[in-house]
Amino acid sequence: MVIDRVLNNNVVIIKDKKGIEKVVCGKGIAFKKKAGEKIDEKEVNKVFVLQDQIQNKRFQELVFEIPLEYLEAVDEIIEMFKLELGKKLNDTIYISLSDHIYTAIQRFLEGITITNSMLWDIKRFYELEFGLALKALNIIKQRFQVELLEDEAAFIALHIVNAEMDESNIKQTLEVTKIMQEISNIVKYYFSVEFDIDSVYYYRYITHLKFFAQRLVFNKTFKDSNDDGLLEVVKMKYQTSYKCVERITEFILRKYKYELSNEEKLYLTIHIERVIYKNQNK
Repeated sequence: MVIDRVLNNNVVIIKDKKGIEKVVCGKGIAFKKKAGEKIDEKEVNKVFVLQDQIQNKRFQELVFEIPLEYLEAVDEIIEMFKLELGKKLNDTIYISLSDHIYTAIQRFLEGITITNSMLWDIKRFYELEFGLALKALNIIKQRFQVELLEDEAAFIALHIVNAEMDESNIKQTLEVTKIMQEISNIVKYYFSVEFDIDSVYYYRYITHLKFFAQRLVFNKTFKDSNDDGLLEVVKMKYQTSYKCVERITEFILRKYKYELSNEEKLYLTIHIERVIYKNQNK
């Protein structure tokens, strides 16, 4: 490997045969070295390749500031995420999570803790991702002897969700979560109930809300299948749930200037009916 640029003693930039830049990490691999010199591949711990050039530049700026042990910890955490989820994640998670974890640990060491106002909702809406984030906190504890609070796990869970949605950024992920929270609150207060978050009906209901909120945030309208007859049947059969949907429809239109399609009303009515009444009848 031939050095193209030295970022610090532990990180260099190389270019492959196609001219693609790669971030190469290893303890002391660039000590007293400069561009054009070779590095020993046996001393390389990790090679990062971010396809997007803008993201690649941001990552290079980040690794210039963050110590190698943090990058190694984040790499271990992300590999764990991928293994547990069984899917690829957007490369931007290397940037966002490295920055977040490094900053969170520095805050902790300075005696500063930040509460996450959406902790409870994130635990409910993203149960799988939150569980993985708790595992990430264990890795952080083992590596740095720092025990971060659950609030940080909630932040990390959002980074996972963000990386699962190719078009998203963290602000949009927060917006999606807020919309889910708002709709769930309408349903909860309309029926004066607490959800059974362990039920399959709740899981289906939350999954439906997530996809709906994503469409709203990304401004992707839902095309009706013109099955108005089925909606009329559902309105009659599940009258109370449909009235709740009408309240949700009014709220979404007023706040987000988005009008629910008949098909969206149909499926939302069915999911609300199930999450409310199926659990009551268990």
